[in-house]
Amino acid sequence: MLKVSVKWQKKVLEGIEIDTSQPPYVFKAQLYDLTGVPPERQKIMVKGGLLKDDADWSTIGVKNGQKLMMMGTADEIVKAPEKGPVFAEDLPEEEQVTNLGYSAGLFNLGNTCYMNSTIQCLKSVPELKSALSKYSLAGRSNDLDQTSHMLTVATRDLFGELDKSVKAVAPMQFWTVLRKKYPQFGQLHNGIHMQQDAEECWTQLLYTLSQSLKAPSSNEDPDTVKALFGVNLLSRLHCQESGEESSESESVYSLKCHISQEVNHLHEGLKRGLRGELEKTSSSLGRTALFIKESCIDSLPRYLTVQFVRFFWKRETNQKAKILRKVDYPLELDVYDLCSDDLRKKLEAPRQKLRDEEGKKLGLQTSAKNSSKDNDVKMADAEGSSNGSRESSTDNQQEGAPSEREAHMTGIYDLVAVLTHKGRSADSGHYVAWVKQESGKWIQYDDDSPSPQREEDITKLSGGGDWHMAYIIMYKARTVSM
Repeated sequence: MLKVSVKWQKKVLEGIEIDTSQPPYVFKAQLYDLTGVPPERQKIMVKGGLLKDDADWSTIGVKNGQKLMMMGTADEIVKAPEKGPVFAEDLPEEEQVTNLGYSAGLFNLGNTCYMNSTIQCLKSVPELKSALSKYSLAGRSNDLDQTSHMLTVATRDLFGELDKSVKAVAPMQFWTVLRKKYPQFGQLHNGIHMQQDAEECWTQLLYTLSQSLKAPSSNEDPDTVKALFGVNLLSRLHCQESGEESSESESVYSLKCHISQEVNHLHEGLKRGLRGELEKTSSSLGRTALFIKESCIDSLPRYLTVQFVRFFWKRETNQKAKILRKVDYPLELDVYDLCSDDLRKKLEAPRQKLRDEEGKKLGLQTSAKNSSKDNDVKMADAEGSSNGSRESSTDNQQEGAPSEREAHMTGIYDLVAVLTHKGRSADSGHYVAWVKQESGKWIQYDDDSPSPQREEDITKLSGGGDWHMAYIIMYKARTVSM
């Protein structure tokens, strides 16, 4: 790590660290934070000419303590007259974000699009942001390790910075701590950080947050992350050879959509993902035998995450290969038929309330059984603004999952985020996040370049070619108050 000073206009910026394992673009992103000069406008003089974004520091010969010179103009802020209309550019950045309707993008620090897209998807969960905003050293669990604490703080701070900024943010602190906690994300190839798997980043980050956000008091929800994302599965194991049966339960943070020649739609892939084979010891046979495992959903989360199992290990090439097959997914997902019998019974009354409420909005006659109570029912769409036209009965439930007394699951979910991958291998290509805003508008977060999208184009990211295709999708529960 080198320390240099940079002369820009009449200022001299002292003690700026250069991580020589990172491309110069990362250094330029640091200067952008300090000066407001976008990387593409920066002209930095070094031996042999101008510093290029992808240059090799070892060949440039920059020395510790050296003074560099930078030329370039910062982003201009239009100043309003003392008396007169107030322009958007003159508002505080937080108000600019509100007017714009979406928050900032993230600079790519060198093959970090897998991390950027994960952050943008998870940041769209307001209950997670609320829980993180209350996290502090004082509330830290005694058995939580230091790196997990640091990563939680870095996540909290990065979420906050993104929500307050209209300019792209360089996630240097988060990336540094992520690599410290999980060294696999720091792998190098020819001196450059390698592309990593977004699903692995998503899973590891949620696992860390699940450990750090556990409430210290037994009176509170013991696990915020599990309440928001955890799916309880009930499994039946059957050995055809011996006839013995057993059952087990487990909690996972995502469902798997398995892809084969027979799978054309998400629902089909989810069914395949809930059925499988495994080898385990048979007590009656006294040896290992093949068991059929059939699972069903026994409890539903506030946010349902699905991973498309697109990558597999190809022995011939000794690397991950990608299944490009098109698999359609809906804007509205109903998982009722994937649930256990007990859960289905719990869902029946809320589903009827939901049908009556939707029918009422369309001017249809509601069922006689529930018509007398219809005035007391309001649909709750996550926090009420995921779909702009729906009212929420859980507006006061911003922290973690809502109370069952106030909001009940229906088994119906609305799409709120899609993380896509473009390319033929998990070790290369490009990841992008597509996130639904509170206004109902969709935004594509392609690193530092957010852009509005049409909702009808979101479900076209289903694969079948070399274009961006869904890898991880996230749905938000549609609930009703009872």
